[in-house]
Amino acid sequence: MSGCQSTDPQMYNGYAEGEFVNVSSTQSGKLDKLFVTRGAQISANDNLFALECESEVLALQQAQADLAAAEATLSDYQKGARPEEIRVIEAQLSQAVASAENAAREFERNSALFPTNAVSKTQLDASEALAKSTSAKVKELKNSLNVAKLSKRPDQIKAQKDRIAQLRSVLKQAQWKIDEKGVKSRYQALVYDTLYREGEFVPQGGIIVRLLPPQNIKIRFFVPQKIAESLQIGTNISITQRSDGKKITAHVTYISPEAEFTPPIIYSNESKSKLSYMIEAYPSKNDAPLLHPGQPVEVTLEHH
Repeated sequence: MSGCQSTDPQMYNGYAEGEFVNVSSTQSGKLDKLFVTRGAQISANDNLFALECESEVLALQQAQADLAAAEATLSDYQKGARPEEIRVIEAQLSQAVASAENAAREFERNSALFPTNAVSKTQLDASEALAKSTSAKVKELKNSLNVAKLSKRPDQIKAQKDRIAQLRSVLKQAQWKIDEKGVKSRYQALVYDTLYREGEFVPQGGIIVRLLPPQNIKIRFFVPQKIAESLQIGTNISITQRSDGKKITAHVTYISPEAEFTPPIIYSNESKSKLSYMIEAYPSKNDAPLLHPGQPVEVTLEHH
């Protein structure tokens, strides 16, 4: 009868370990506000810290003003001349048309009188020259009025649009720098540690808050080669906390491909071999908070 029964559960010593999330800023500056305290439980999107950002705010305001000015210039380019300028040209054109009509009539009258010697050849030539010049002036002002109603040349408009695109990039970068000065949590997590106090200068990339999300808590334990070969990724194991004996289920996520010496801290007389393989397993997100980094545990493997 005994040969048909399952073998006794195999138990191994291990410990809990945390994979910490070190939160820093891509910018440097004085720590203006620390919103969390060590040991606190926080939710996703909770504020973690904020660095001073006075210079970044000024840079953002300057970028906004430059962009607004460039957009106004583009609008002016696309409209053509101002209404006041167009009205001036229209008045000049009206005056030129009247002068040209008078000159044309004078030349026509002199042309009729010249055969009777009522006017001299000099007077005729002078009236003809005046008629031509005033007519040319009318054409010039008409062209000027048409140009004034047009927008700037296409190459000028394109250059201004490129300038606006560049300024929008500068504005986006300025806004990004401000956003990077205030950081929120991406996880529900334990605030494992805070490394700076308010008022202290934080260098670029300096770790300010260290978080431990529950899904980042894992178990490490060591087994002999024969046991390691029988395990597979996803195998369920039973974890017993030494303090209260509560059992937690976890699943294997990593099996070391290389053997190593059993760490002295968990080496026991029951170990039959000094060489062992490291195994990592993750408990469920709900059970993970019951474990703490460095906490010793007992791992049970059920083999039938």
